[in-house]
Amino acid sequence: MIIEIPSFQKTLLNWFARYSRDLPWRRSYLPYHIWISEIMLQQTQMERGTAYFERWIKRFPDIASIAEASEEEILKYWEGLGYYSRARNIHKAAQLLMKKNGGQLPADRTSLLAMPGIGKYTAAAIMSLAFNKDVPLVDANIERLFARLFNIETPIKDKGQQTFIWRNAKEILPPGQARNFNQALMELGALVCRPRNPNCTVCPVHNHCQSLTLGVVDERPVPGKTTDTIRIEMVTGFLQKGGAIFIQKRPPNGVWANLWEFPGGRIEAGETPAEALVREYMEETEMNIGNLSKITTVKHSYTRYRVTLHCYTCFLLNGPQRPVLHEAQEYRWITPLDLHRFAFPAGHRKLIEFMRKKKLL
Repeated sequence: MIIEIPSFQKTLLNWFARYSRDLPWRRSYLPYHIWISEIMLQQTQMERGTAYFERWIKRFPDIASIAEASEEEILKYWEGLGYYSRARNIHKAAQLLMKKNGGQLPADRTSLLAMPGIGKYTAAAIMSLAFNKDVPLVDANIERLFARLFNIETPIKDKGQQTFIWRNAKEILPPGQARNFNQALMELGALVCRPRNPNCTVCPVHNHCQSLTLGVVDERPVPGKTTDTIRIEMVTGFLQKGGAIFIQKRPPNGVWANLWEFPGGRIEAGETPAEALVREYMEETEMNIGNLSKITTVKHSYTRYRVTLHCYTCFLLNGPQRPVLHEAQEYRWITPLDLHRFAFPAGHRKLIEFMRKKKLL
């Protein structure tokens, strides 16, 4: 440890008291609010996460209201945030908390880690931010901040560096002030020690930063191994019959479990998008479709995948009118006005938004 700890602690806490953002979960620090906000902010930008949080809390003001809701409604309120297993785990955890803990989050790490969807980071966040326990906390902002403060010369995701970062996060934590201090570290990383163009001239602790002293701030953190991106072409069909639209519910396991969709799938080698859609409808529902008309092309991403989704309207031709499901657990014919009631994957949700904007619905 090279930084002068008491000075660092005092300076950072004073800075946070003056410049911290007014975020809705900071107004009460209720354990429930901290839990939901931390789960939502995984893979989500702050502004977007805040909007979703306020909408969620308005509908689900407490853990009991989550436990009582259907998974269908939980997924609908999560729609657009992605990584839907997070929402399903919140639902499962809420039901467990109602059965075993009076609808309250426990204030000990072991019990928190036993809850679905709560890992090392989220448990530490609840312990320190909600209960103000002396527990260190490390998120991506703090990793980046420490990489610069301590001039970490190897990728921060390496096991040895993770141990180093968590150990130092614990060593510089002022007793009794975990809530404000951990948030101050994260806030500094988010607002000042940014991934690109860090604003070192206004950093309250710049005199403690080894990377700044050495002139290598822009070289920290050292990038780790990149993950190869997989690009895929897919197709989907907006099937209409007498003013109704066909949707089906995905299986309870796998990608986008229990979400609704318009049938479709990957375009195979040698196929046109239209040919792939006809084949996918037959394979998934045994319904013969035709009269295809291109609506738009939607691009979206999930995990390592970058998807180009070709979207068509289509109609039933001769043959069976009643679907036989092979890739779904349920189907419905609904009106366009009912689409808002169902949770869809990102690509299909973007298609719906496009059609509404173009007044095609």
